[in-house]
Amino acid sequence: MNITKTSNPTLGKNAFTSEASNHNMGTSTAFGSNIATDGNVMTLKGAINKTIILFAILLVTGIISWKMTWSGQIATPILLIGGTIGGLILGLVTSFAKKAAPITAPIYAAFEGVVLGSISSMFEAAYSGIVFQAVALTLLVFGLMLFMYKTGILKASGKFMKGVFIATAAIGIFYLVSFIVGLFTPAFSEFLFANPLIGIVISVIIVAVAALNLILDFSTIENGANSGAPKYMEWYAGFGLMVTLVWLYIEILRLLSYLRRD
Repeated sequence: MNITKTSNPTLGKNAFTSEASNHNMGTSTAFGSNIATDGNVMTLKGAINKTIILFAILLVTGIISWKMTWSGQIATPILLIGGTIGGLILGLVTSFAKKAAPITAPIYAAFEGVVLGSISSMFEAAYSGIVFQAVALTLLVFGLMLFMYKTGILKASGKFMKGVFIATAAIGIFYLVSFIVGLFTPAFSEFLFANPLIGIVISVIIVAVAALNLILDFSTIENGANSGAPKYMEWYAGFGLMVTLVWLYIEILRLLSYLRRD
């Protein structure tokens, strides 16, 4: 069975196979077989349903956060910082305690909704209509990547996986270096992110890499379902896919803001 290596740290190479192995070993003791019973294993349909639930939660808290910041009921930085810290903690807990995903993943989705609602409110205040455009483009990219994956136009081959992994790692290093250098040399950050042309080029590259990560996520989740992973991994799959889509949405939002600048 082909196991996909994804750049998404939450949907890593062994995220599903290790859980499937542990689950099947436990099932072997109880039922005299190495194959888990159907009601206890992850399915692709179940993963899709859990993903939809998580995004519904994100949407609800996002709208609430948006309205609170838009109306001035609470300062945007408070929700943004609080949501980021909460999301980071829940994300780490979910990553290291996968069995808790049915509980932690929905809470993580709620925190991410708070973060996205706050960020979206700020961008919308500066560029009217930008949030609708970003949401529409994110859904379009998601649908396009899913279509290309299902039709085999893009396959998670070894070279493809390696290329996307290296590109994603490079972006991670770029984020880190930019942040550190920016702390000591503000002019660097201003040059890098205030210049629309440079910002557009960087954002286009990051959006493209984020989109390609979806192909790896789809393949990893499908392989997880085929490996007999336990039922709770459906929630973990939704959580992992959400990480990529949130990243994609934020980068599309950033790209559109560069395109809207005078």
